[in-house]
Amino acid sequence: MAEHGGHLVVNEIFYSVQGESTHAGRPCAFVRLTACNLRCVWCDTQYAFYEGRRMTVAEVVEQVEGYGCPLVEITGGEPLLQQGVYPLCQALLEDGKQVMVETSGAADVSRLDPRVIKVMDLKCPGSGEAHRNLWRNLHYLTAHDEVKFVISDRADYEWARAVIARHGLAARVNAVLLSPAFGRLEAAALASWMLEDRLAARLQLQLHKYIWAPDARGV
Repeated sequence: MAEHGGHLVVNEIFYSVQGESTHAGRPCAFVRLTACNLRCVWCDTQYAFYEGRRMTVAEVVEQVEGYGCPLVEITGGEPLLQQGVYPLCQALLEDGKQVMVETSGAADVSRLDPRVIKVMDLKCPGSGEAHRNLWRNLHYLTAHDEVKFVISDRADYEWARAVIARHGLAARVNAVLLSPAFGRLEAAALASWMLEDRLAARLQLQLHKYIWAPDARGV
């Protein structure tokens, strides 16, 4: 593996079952980076706003390699706030890993290696942060990327439905994911809306919150 410089502030690194995306259910190594520039009202990882320790890219890669897992997700917080995320992605790709980056969509994704699977969480109005979406990011999505909407009410659903249609998302990415905000919207309600509209999207539940306690860390 080539040498990759750079440092990161890392909130946690752990090995678990992928709880979201089309890779849900797969074993996955997670690297959660510290800091976020958004404050979504339903955020479930507020502990990642400030907590973390400084690590080199090499130290992160070494710990990830110890899990012996081919799938790695870099998440946050907002992972693209740290410049070290780019050499980290490169190092993991060169190590033969399948790399996913979960990003809010409010951070520029244009610098990510095209081999990285982007899971872009476009913010609905109910998050309180919809005005922060960088719509130009949609130009950098590829056929293996995924777009996620966290839905907290009917208004969010109708907003997401309009965005999906306006930008032709179903034909541009691997999957469009609609996820009910945990504790705010019943999955059955979201499912019924999607079925009624025959929406070209996938209902997503946060699998890890049903396997473990909803507030458990490191899962």
